[in-house]
Amino acid sequence: MNTVSPTGDYPIGIFDSGYGGLTVMKEIVKALPAYDYIYLGDNARAPYGTRSFDTVYRYTLECVKWFFDQGCPLVVLACNTASAKALRTIQQNDLPILAPDRRVLGVIRPTTEIIGNFSMSGEVGILATAGTVASDSYPIEISKFFPQLKVHQEACPMWVPLVENNEHNKPGADYFIRQHIDRLMEKSGLIDTVLLACTHYPLLAEKILQCLPEGVELLSQGEIVANSLKDYLQRHPSMDARITKRGTRKFYTTDSVADFEKHASIFFGEALRAVRIDL
Repeated sequence: MNTVSPTGDYPIGIFDSGYGGLTVMKEIVKALPAYDYIYLGDNARAPYGTRSFDTVYRYTLECVKWFFDQGCPLVVLACNTASAKALRTIQQNDLPILAPDRRVLGVIRPTTEIIGNFSMSGEVGILATAGTVASDSYPIEISKFFPQLKVHQEACPMWVPLVENNEHNKPGADYFIRQHIDRLMEKSGLIDTVLLACTHYPLLAEKILQCLPEGVELLSQGEIVANSLKDYLQRHPSMDARITKRGTRKFYTTDSVADFEKHASIFFGEALRAVRIDL
């Protein structure tokens, strides 16, 4: 394991199996613009949502090691599937041996720490991939902070392909969005807060809001995770001091650069240049 950055940069690493983590990175950069960042999309092996726990863990650990080799003292898993299926094992089993001075954070805990603050009825809905729903990560984590909160989950397997194929703004997407919103709300008429527990879903937010009953609050993870990271760095000044702050952003993918650049701009909101790597 390299302990010295080959470039002299010590950026924050942001990871996702594909493009969705860029919606989180966009908010993080907005909240913390001075910091250096590296983004990696493991597009060659995406999606992670349908893969086993062991496979997601193995892939995620490979990517975390790559970030460490680039000098990152802190890595954010901006991927719900990786956070659900790999984060705990990496934090508890791998980091103490591999890199005890590095940190890996996820997107689930920051959200579950505050979701109950938005609900007046005590019932919330979670929209996520099949893998995240199957992991039960959200109900488990929410119960630690809001044990009385009732959590209703709905898996939306068609939503990620709709976004990644740039079909999310077309009329054909409406059926699949309405279908899953209706299924979620049928679970309980008391749901007053709905969380988009997949980083692709903010691109569907406008259509989702049109399908939700009036008064139901819709939460996206990006801003929540960004505020949580900002708070984390304020509470851990020794970690903050290790991260270089030149305002640089670098993007990497394990698949086609042309495809990554084309799709990534939709998620990040601006054109970007990427480099292909092999793991």
